[in-house]
Amino acid sequence: MNNWVRLNEKDQVVIALTPLSQGDKLTLENGRELELLEDVPKGHKIASTPIPQDAHVLKFGYSIGIAKSDIPAGSWVHTHNIGTGLKGFLEYSYDPAKGREESAAPAASSANRANQTFQGYVRDGGEVGIRNEIWIINTVGCINKTCEIVARRADALYAGRVDGVYHFAHPFGCSQLGDDLQHTQKLLASLVNHPNAAGVLVMGLGCENNQIDLFKQAIGDYNPERVKFIKSQEVEDELEAALEEIDALVEFAERFKREPVPVAKLKLGLKCGGSDGLSGITANPLVGTVSDRLIEAGGTAILTEVPEMFGAETILMNRADNEQVFGKIVHLINDFKQYFIRHDQEIYENPSPGNKAGGISTLEEKSLGCTQKGGHALVKDVVPYGERITHTGLNLLEAPGNDLVSVTALSAGGAHIVLFTTGRGTPFGGPVPTVKIATNSELAGRKKNWIDFNAGQLLEGKTMNELTDELWDQLLALASGEAKTNNERNGFKEIAIFKDGVIL
Repeated sequence: MNNWVRLNEKDQVVIALTPLSQGDKLTLENGRELELLEDVPKGHKIASTPIPQDAHVLKFGYSIGIAKSDIPAGSWVHTHNIGTGLKGFLEYSYDPAKGREESAAPAASSANRANQTFQGYVRDGGEVGIRNEIWIINTVGCINKTCEIVARRADALYAGRVDGVYHFAHPFGCSQLGDDLQHTQKLLASLVNHPNAAGVLVMGLGCENNQIDLFKQAIGDYNPERVKFIKSQEVEDELEAALEEIDALVEFAERFKREPVPVAKLKLGLKCGGSDGLSGITANPLVGTVSDRLIEAGGTAILTEVPEMFGAETILMNRADNEQVFGKIVHLINDFKQYFIRHDQEIYENPSPGNKAGGISTLEEKSLGCTQKGGHALVKDVVPYGERITHTGLNLLEAPGNDLVSVTALSAGGAHIVLFTTGRGTPFGGPVPTVKIATNSELAGRKKNWIDFNAGQLLEGKTMNELTDELWDQLLALASGEAKTNNERNGFKEIAIFKDGVIL
């Protein structure tokens, strides 16, 4: 195994694949020897040629920032000598020819998978679920504990008859007004309509702003056999009343049986968190190949984390399916920049401390790695926060970089499974199966109760095609109920709601 990698022939940096020490010598592509001038951690960048002050530093073939000072060859390249080149608002132009050229990159496998199936639950109206669960959605945070008790009792009572009874705690619904209340209602309503929930119990208190009658309008048309409602203040014993409603929901859920479903019905959410210098080399490109494969088969992939598109947004814009979608992407990017300004925050104050420790120096470096999760497909639509995906293919979804908020938004958007790449690890899971994909083998080995798949094998002899096949097969097993993610096994199923959404 080589101890460095260059990601594009244009790059002036190489990436350390192992921890390196001052005085170590690397043999580069042309046989030239490069001596390290200082220690370089694994996943961090090394200047392979001198980089003058104020010059763009290239990685992935794109600029990841500006040199703050002259950087000699052999130097560690990080936040001390490179800064963001992103400033303010930009003028964008649509270059579909360039986008089509990028989207023409080959998928990880040429195999025809359009006729491939998984074992899913076909719901009334034709939507498909991969779990047969009962969800309890509360209209207001005041009854979180009540709903938690109901879920725990019902889960034990109906074990084996459904795939579980779950409640998703949140603090909102009371004292919210206007757009703020509407964002909460929209997100919760999209969860109510998720096909992984065979039945849903909506529980309210009775005096909150998010009244059940108002919330029903956000839900839209619903089957009264599938969605039940309780106002806790209007029943004598809300626990007993809730269990009676869940009993009826379980009977309804039992009508559904797994059956062969075209893989084109599958929706994958794409997310990364706790990224490191290997994220853009292993896990994110791997997810991109799976995304491309699913889209090639007629399925849907959903990419979010808008602030982590900054610096790579023109790649997505040029891959817009048409000028209308291009305009939506521009609006998405600029509205999220305005969100930062509205709260007196620096637009490009990113990455996080954990990202920096992992080797990511600037936001554009993080973004160029993050967007690889979307593969090479054309962008078919841009969807506002809290709303559901309606187009097949690659969709962009409005949500921040916060892990739990964005995974919740992906779930509400309709994702059956979320692919979550990470270089540092996290135990959490969203309302749907959340596949943790490690960027490196050390993390995968150390956190086996968190990590579901090891993309670090790409640095240890496995090919991208081999790992794509393995991850693809694992996803179909998950979708068919033949396997569970660690978040499901550990009972980590949570939501978080974005308090200040941006209206598109």
